[in-house]
Amino acid sequence: MINYNPKEWASFIFHIHKADTFRKLWPLMLGIAVFSAGIAYLGFHFIDMTQLPFVKNIGMMHSLLGFVISMLLVFRTNTSYDRWWEGRKLLGALVNVSRNLSMKIKALNLGSEEVVFFNYAIPKFAFALKEHLREKRLYGKDSVLIEIKEGAHFPNQIASGIVSRVYGLQAKNLISPQQLMILTEDLNQFTNICGGCERIRNTPIPYSYSAFIKKFVFFYVITMPFGLVFSLGYYMVPIVPFILYVLTSLELIAEQIENPFGLDANDLPVDDICNNIEKHTAEILL
Repeated sequence: MINYNPKEWASFIFHIHKADTFRKLWPLMLGIAVFSAGIAYLGFHFIDMTQLPFVKNIGMMHSLLGFVISMLLVFRTNTSYDRWWEGRKLLGALVNVSRNLSMKIKALNLGSEEVVFFNYAIPKFAFALKEHLREKRLYGKDSVLIEIKEGAHFPNQIASGIVSRVYGLQAKNLISPQQLMILTEDLNQFTNICGGCERIRNTPIPYSYSAFIKKFVFFYVITMPFGLVFSLGYYMVPIVPFILYVLTSLELIAEQIENPFGLDANDLPVDDICNNIEKHTAEILL
């Protein structure tokens, strides 16, 4: 995730960050500029485009479709931002439940062996969830305190190990049934959070919808030179690529944030959140 000062306007306007969509779009913008210049040249020197039937009404078509495409892009970006924000709320809930469970374990005054186990296992669930959402085989800190089956669902394995340890404490009469019920409320949150994150990751925007927007934007922009050639002339050469940049950037931004757990510049700071959970758990328990 990019850390920035929202009050520094100059850096936003004049600095091109590696995550800026301009870096990805400039070859397409250059191609559209050349295409626009070619249409203008043909219209002024070789072809009387006023005689082409579709050119006469293309301006009206763009006026009507402009509203439609704006609504589609607004819905697209809002949907992706909702996914991004829901992911942030789930990770925030993971931070809170890790702290709450650590505080309750600390208050039980258990032996050092149990404290070491929970100091290891609670943050390890966060690391395992992070790698699981990124579809990697790693799962955070290496240890043998919890046995992980090869090819298994790592977060579930770790959560299961924590639950088994807590139930073992109750079986040894180290905690009361009432304390077990209180701890179970926090333990259930681990799998709830994991399921919520998986729902976001495993349910992308429908392919047909995403493909339709891309095609719609492309054909909308590619027909603009025919409607602007008579009113703007060669001035449309920079204007049409700029319109392409605005419309396509919204789609690219939506693509970046619809899966907020990855490594894109605009994704959530999952690594920092996991490191903070590890740090805060150790501060509470040790």
